[in-house]
Amino acid sequence: MQSTLPVSQHSLFDDAQALVTGTLLISLGVNLLGTANLITGGTVGIAILLKYFTGVSFGKLFFLVNLPFYILAYKKMGRVFTLKTFLSVGLLSAWSELLPLVFKIGDVNPFYSAVMGGLLAGVGLLILFRHRASLGGVNVLVLFLQERLGWRAGYMQLTIDGAIVLLSLAIVPVDRIAISLLGAAVLNLTLAINHVPGRYGAA
Repeated sequence: MQSTLPVSQHSLFDDAQALVTGTLLISLGVNLLGTANLITGGTVGIAILLKYFTGVSFGKLFFLVNLPFYILAYKKMGRVFTLKTFLSVGLLSAWSELLPLVFKIGDVNPFYSAVMGGLLAGVGLLILFRHRASLGGVNVLVLFLQERLGWRAGYMQLTIDGAIVLLSLAIVPVDRIAISLLGAAVLNLTLAINHVPGRYGAA
C-alpha cells in the first residue's frame, strides 16, 4: 500500500548532512575492502584497480576517474543532481585521503571485510540516492535507467559490478575475487531491497 503522507522536500541542511554522512560510511566500507585486498565494482572498483597498478592513492584516482561522467549526469539527470554528485565524489575522495591519518585497520578477516564493507557502502549509497545524489560513473547510469525505464538500480549495478570484479582476475588472487563478489552482492542487494522507485517520496 502506498503511503498517503504528504511529500516534503529536503532542505539544504538535510542534503548537506546526507552527503557528509553517506560518503563517510562509504569511505569506511572502501577502507575495509582495501585492507583485505578485495575489489568492488563501479568507478570505486576502477580506482582501486588503478591504485594497484600505479600506487597512486585511491582518493586522487577516484576523483579523476569520475570526471568524464559529469557530462552524462548533467545531460540526463540535471544540474542539481550533477552538483550533488560532484560534491559527493569530492567528499569521498577527501575522506579516503584523510582516513588513514586518523584510523588504521590491522588484521581483519576478508569475509568480514566483504560483508561489512558492502553493507557500509550500500547504506551510504542509499543515503545519497534518496537525496538525489550519487558517486558518479555507474551510479549515474543505473539511476538514469531506473528513472527512465523502471529497472531496479541495485540489480543493474550488481550485473555491472560483477563484470568489473571479474576483470580484476589479472591482478587479484582468485580467492579474493570470490570473496569480493560476496561484498558486491551484499552492497547491491542492500540497494535493490531498500531503493524501490516510488516508495520514497521526498526529493
